[in-house]
Amino acid sequence: MKNFVVKTIANAAALAVAVWLIDKITLTGDSTGKEIGTLILVALLFGVVNFLVKPLVQLLSLPLLILTLGLFTLVVNALMLLLTSWLADVFDLSFHVEGFWTAVLGGLVVSVVSWALNVVLPDGD
Repeated sequence: MKNFVVKTIANAAALAVAVWLIDKITLTGDSTGKEIGTLILVALLFGVVNFLVKPLVQLLSLPLLILTLGLFTLVVNALMLLLTSWLADVFDLSFHVEGFWTAVLGGLVVSVVSWALNVVLPDGD
């Protein structure tokens, strides 16, 4: 349970960095508290997408991953971020990613920041 909370906080922080760095990734809210709540809900949604959908997409795209020496992972990460944005719209959360190339850049930022935070933060073992 502690590991889940740490990973969710790391995802929320990584998404916050992406929102801060990239103009076309937006998170809107009436107040800072509402934005933080929305960010945590989006991080939970992103975690569910990465847990359920990403392994299936990676398995189906395995030939492309091998052919591109793993660079296709950037496309998979972008698709997961776009799916999270779409689901956020479905659940009426104010998180939006505008366009595929924005999602590629955002996926790269989220991956690097999540990795760095997961290295620094305790893992609950």
